[in-house]
Amino acid sequence: MSAGLELLRAAQEGDREACEQAVIANNGLIWSVVKRYCGRGVDPEDLYQLGCLGFLKAVQGFDFGYGTCFSTYAVPKIAGEIRRFLRDDGAVKVGRSIREQAQMLYGVRERLRHQLGREPVLSELAEATGLTAEEIAQVDLATDTPESLQKETSDGLTLEGTLGTEAPEDSMVERIALREAIDQLPEKERMTILLRYFKGLTQEQTARILGVSQVQISRLERRGLKRLRESFEV
Repeated sequence: MSAGLELLRAAQEGDREACEQAVIANNGLIWSVVKRYCGRGVDPEDLYQLGCLGFLKAVQGFDFGYGTCFSTYAVPKIAGEIRRFLRDDGAVKVGRSIREQAQMLYGVRERLRHQLGREPVLSELAEATGLTAEEIAQVDLATDTPESLQKETSDGLTLEGTLGTEAPEDSMVERIALREAIDQLPEKERMTILLRYFKGLTQEQTARILGVSQVQISRLERRGLKRLRESFEV
């Protein structure tokens, strides 16, 4: 076993000095996650402390026999601790604009559905709201967190089955890990996964909303799922 893993194992067994050394040794990893959330009204040092807490939780929960790279396991845990704080304790600072955009977007969607007699496409939503496609995607992702990877689409598909995970909600593949992975997808792939697996729409319905062909949606879905699958491979 490498010196790094030996240090992590000692920390997991309750060695306080090993915990401190492990944090120092992984300082760059922790800060790399913290930097994603700077500029949101919270002092970077406070975010760093939250990141350290998430890191230590990752140490405690890490399974040395599972074969997962520790950093792959730790990053979602660190990010999850920070996001949980921003959501629960910093809601006014962080969440107000998103909530307002979400309410506005919901109202526009409903109005366009009645006017058009169908689900509005992304370009129509962008024109009506003044938001960019990227902003609409971010609002939807921020306000429509999946409750379970076992949720089925209209085709009977689930992300759990598609990604091939055995017990996703008891291990690394939790909601924050999934959100982190989806956030890294290109815009159209991200929107396709959102509409297909979180909204439960068919490929045909998704194609109408995004203003592309069903064949393109099929390709976007395959590429997006491939990227997500690679994110969770061990």
